[in-house]
Amino acid sequence: MPSKIKIVTDSSAQFADPSLVAHHDISVVPLRIRWRGNLYREGIDLDPAAFLSQLSQHDDLPELLPPSLEAFQAVYARLARQTDRILSVHLSQAMHPTAQVAQAAAQSLIGRCDIVVLDSKSIGLGLARLVEEAAHLAETCDSLKEIVRLLRKQLTRFYAIFAIERLKYAQQHGLLGQAQRLLGEMLGIRPLLTIEDGELLAMEKVRTPAQAIDKFVEFVLEFNQGDQMLLLQSAPEPTEQTLALIDRLNLEFAQRTYPISLYQPSLACYLGPNASGIMLYESSFSPESRRKPYEVEERE
Repeated sequence: MPSKIKIVTDSSAQFADPSLVAHHDISVVPLRIRWRGNLYREGIDLDPAAFLSQLSQHDDLPELLPPSLEAFQAVYARLARQTDRILSVHLSQAMHPTAQVAQAAAQSLIGRCDIVVLDSKSIGLGLARLVEEAAHLAETCDSLKEIVRLLRKQLTRFYAIFAIERLKYAQQHGLLGQAQRLLGEMLGIRPLLTIEDGELLAMEKVRTPAQAIDKFVEFVLEFNQGDQMLLLQSAPEPTEQTLALIDRLNLEFAQRTYPISLYQPSLACYLGPNASGIMLYESSFSPESRRKPYEVEERE
């Protein structure tokens, strides 16, 4: 009887229940963050709350680096002693080269272990949910090809919306031109960001936190109450803006709880400090995928 398929992911996955990682024996390879002359491993020697707090006090931009080729090779080699099939699921290839490094590392085990690297087209909650589903499927399915086929059908279930404070992060990732950034800073205009088909994009603009909350509520109203949702913020305790958002959502959805979480350091490399957002994963899927009701910002 073939051995169980092993699941690998990276530290940008944000699990609603972190105990699932150990329960399903999921291997998490840490991303690295270079900031202010230091190199940190996410989830190992970088505290999310402390990082977000320090990020707000400095103008230096952090750089998100993939795990090294050697780090992936070490994980794959260890698992290859236990199984002949590995599924490695990672953050969006359109946002970051982690999946490419994983693919390169998999080449070293050709002939010894069948390794499939899957682009989740997401980050955070979306990646975590896909990894969880992969782990559940691996409990009962012995076909790596079948698991990948089923997971690909779920790639469009992840949605996100973010409000950012520091526009230079958006400029760093090509979401704004320099002129747009300078004008936005001068006029107090902030773009909302989304992730569409795995790509981080700028949407319509807002001027105030209240306007951002309005857009967040519009976003949530597009989905069903049964869909899994995570409110993201940059502080350990609920912020004034998060509480105001929950108050608004309670007017629309009675008897619903709203889990709140710090966003991961890896996501902070894209959003910067003092950002907020919502990540949502559809519990069910229909062929008539909803279209996002936002216009994407043209880049200069």
